Amino acid sequence: MSRLLVNNLKKTFGDDLLFDHVSFEVADTDRIGVVGVNGSGKTTLFRILIDQTSCDSGDIAFGKETQIGYMEQHVCKNLETTAYDEVLTVFSALARAERELESLRIRMQHCTGDVLSGLIEEQTLLRERFERDGGLTFRARARSAMLGLGFTEEQLSLRVGVLSGGQKAKLQLAKMLLSGANLLLLDEPTNHLDIDSVEWLEDFLRSYSGAFLVISHDRYFLDRITTRTFEMENHHLTVYNGNYTRHLALKQEARIAAERRYSNTRKEIGRLQGIIAQQKQWNQERNYRIIASKQKVIDRLEGTLEKPEDEPDTFHFQFTQRRVSGNDVLTVKELALEFGGKPIFSGVSMHVQRGERIFLLGPNGCGKTSLLKVLLGEYAASAGSFRLGAGVETGYYDQIQQGIPTDKTVIDAFWDDDPTMTETQVRSALAIFLFRGDDVFKPVAALSGGERARLLLLKLMLSHANFLLLAEPTNHLDIVSREALENALEQYPGTLLIVSHDRYLINKTADRIYDLHPDGAVEFIGNYDDYLEKKKATSTTEKPTQKSESRGGEYRQKKEQEALLRKKKSRLQKLEESIAAAEDTVSTLESQYADPEIATDYERMLQLNEQVSQAKCSLDELYNEWVALNEELSGEE
Repeated sequence: MSRLLVNNLKKTFGDDLLFDHVSFEVADTDRIGVVGVNGSGKTTLFRILIDQTSCDSGDIAFGKETQIGYMEQHVCKNLETTAYDEVLTVFSALARAERELESLRIRMQHCTGDVLSGLIEEQTLLRERFERDGGLTFRARARSAMLGLGFTEEQLSLRVGVLSGGQKAKLQLAKMLLSGANLLLLDEPTNHLDIDSVEWLEDFLRSYSGAFLVISHDRYFLDRITTRTFEMENHHLTVYNGNYTRHLALKQEARIAAERRYSNTRKEIGRLQGIIAQQKQWNQERNYRIIASKQKVIDRLEGTLEKPEDEPDTFHFQFTQRRVSGNDVLTVKELALEFGGKPIFSGVSMHVQRGERIFLLGPNGCGKTSLLKVLLGEYAASAGSFRLGAGVETGYYDQIQQGIPTDKTVIDAFWDDDPTMTETQVRSALAIFLFRGDDVFKPVAALSGGERARLLLLKLMLSHANFLLLAEPTNHLDIVSREALENALEQYPGTLLIVSHDRYLINKTADRIYDLHPDGAVEFIGNYDDYLEKKKATSTTEKPTQKSESRGGEYRQKKEQEALLRKKKSRLQKLEESIAAAEDTVSTLESQYADPEIATDYERMLQLNEQVSQAKCSLDELYNEWVALNEELSGEE
């Protein structure tokens, strides 16, 4: 059965073509990954499918029983309701039926005879429908989904207004997964999720009975859950059978075959042109008949000649070090950190040697990024000590991108770090990271998350540090950019300490892993797959002990967290109000895209694009401030 049929979609913005000739079919149990560089039109395609924006041409047909669930952003409007009650709004019909059943029960206590018989019949029909639709389990399912996505029992009762951006995203994901939809459209669902939550989502999607399309740059995630891949590239969509890794192999095979056909056809055209040139020299009537015949063949070959498409723009770079550090790069002994009297972690010890690739894992809120900031001197440890080795020079990549001044242009933001560079040197360096031509004069405030990430990587590259501390370096990067970063990290001769949820990167790069917990960091030798295997082997004996030891501490942490939240309530409320106003601004601006006068006026469209970009950047800054404040309050990253 077909859930969705798309035929020949086309979308432009002004004179700029986003995509054309997009056609595909989604069967009732398809698991489809949608990939492509940032800006290729993936999210726009989803918005067309849910009728949030229009296409220029093409047809969309949904199956008769298709019900779409779409993971959109910022949908929690009631900031005063609890997280649990917000998720229960998905089951509003069942909640109404439950109230009706209770009302019937009360009425039946005061009725007799025919009235009572009528109420009993009504109750029986309503209860049957209620139970058939899952009325007996909807609260348990909501609770199970939230716990699976990483909420604690205490967090279920927190009001939406005090949740972090990541927790709000989890709420939206929980609501969508529980909505009863049989066709899910998921746009970067793993953003803001820790690894445990991502693995829960993977298990859910693998057992999901409907179909889904998922936009993601998480290759490990795609490999585990998808069986087909749609790639948006060069203004069109190509369908591959297989997950992300299989699609890469099929794409490479197709490209090699296309290049071979193109080369052979060009050779054949050249051979025929040589025959024509030779025949012309003889200047006989028979020769002209041969010339005409060969020219027809050339025309036919040229009519079918297709040059292989260019690869998307990417960048290649290397991290270098100014000097070699000593063998002992970092020694950490019994390190502890707390915020406002609330413990974040304690008893952390580790030893990092030159050239090692160390990854720091753990759930959101355990203090991974905070640990990096202690090592950088930005936070003061509450106990323990650490020591950097001889000749160690640190470089830091900040996941919330605070290291770039937003009031400058790209070229000035970069050039100010080293005024001794010439303009040619600066522009050449920026060009490596795809800032070319007039792009260097873009205001930093108007850059996308991916563009800011590239600028930060460029700054890090030119630091020539021999010890890189990276906090979620693949966030905001598309797959092509992630691969460029991976290659640079593999070739880097220095030492790495990385906080990341990118399991593909961890698998490819890690020598060792430290799993951070409130009471220390457990060492695992190897990459992510090795870590999973060893963790599963020890989890059976360790879990009961950890649970019993942490029960009293969890109660104290809850009380401390509530006190901190009360102290910061005023600031949080102001942030929430500012975010709501900024969202309204973005929504108002985006609504102007539907204005025919603007859509046909290229200059006005450019101005609108700039306004939308600046408004979104302002909104991102508010969210970043919220994330930073939330980390201070609850230790979450």
